[in-house]
Amino acid sequence: MSGLEVLQIPVLRDNYVYLARDSDSGACAAIDPAVSAPVLDALARRGWRLTHILNTHHHHDHVGGNLELKRATGCTIVGNAADAARIPGIDVTVSDGETYDLGTRSARVIAVSGHTIGHIAYWFADDDVLFCGDTLFALGCGRLFEGTPAQMWDSLSRLRALPDTTRVYCAHEYTEANAAFALSVDGANPALVERSAAVRAKRRGEEPTVPSTLAEERLTNPFLRADDPMLAQATGLAGRDPISVFAEIRKRKDQF
Repeated sequence: MSGLEVLQIPVLRDNYVYLARDSDSGACAAIDPAVSAPVLDALARRGWRLTHILNTHHHHDHVGGNLELKRATGCTIVGNAADAARIPGIDVTVSDGETYDLGTRSARVIAVSGHTIGHIAYWFADDDVLFCGDTLFALGCGRLFEGTPAQMWDSLSRLRALPDTTRVYCAHEYTEANAAFALSVDGANPALVERSAAVRAKRRGEEPTVPSTLAEERLTNPFLRADDPMLAQATGLAGRDPISVFAEIRKRKDQF
C-alpha cells in the first residue's frame, strides 16, 4: 500500500516520537526523537532503516536522541534554518513555505513560532498528516517560552486553516489534563463535553488520545477558538480581539 506509514512511540513520561516511513521508497524519518534507544528498537522490530530526522524545535525532549541516532544510522537531520544553531547535528535547513521530500512523500514546512522562536511544523498534505511538535496539542497548545500571544495565535491560525481531515500528531500525551482545563473555560460546548468523556475513557484504558483531527480541534480546542464570540463571552471577554482572548486563556492554563 502506497503512502506514509506513521508509527507512534511513547517515550519518557509523556512524549511521543514518531517514525514516518514512505512505503514506496523505504525512506524513514524520526520526528523529534527525545531519546534514541526506543527508536532503534522500533526500527529493528520492523526491519526499517532510519534515513532522516525531522526536528520541529530545539528543546532537549525533541532533539536529545539526534546525535546517537545519527551515529547509529548515518541519517540526515533536518531543521529550521532560523534555529540551526540549536539543532544538534543538523545537516539540512528548511524555511517556511518550502517543501521537503521524504522519499516520494512531500512535507510542507510551516513556521509556527510561539512555544519557541523558530518552531516549525511538517505537513504531509497528500497523507493528511501534520507533525506539529509543541505548537498545537490535542485540546491545547504549547506554553509561550519564547514567543508572544500574537505570534502563537498567528501560528495556530495557520494550522487551523489546514483541511479537516488532517491528523494532528502532537508531541505529548497531555490531552486529559488539557480537557479538564478546556471544560473550565468552555464547559457549555457540547462537542467538548462529549470529547472529554471519550478522552477520559481512553486514558483509563491506557490508550493514546493522539492523533486527533483538525476537525475535532476546531470544535473543541479553546486555543483555536479565541475568535469565537461565544468563547469570549464565556470567559468574560466579550468584544475583545482574538489575541487578547487567546492571551487570557493561555494565562489561565498556565495557572490551572
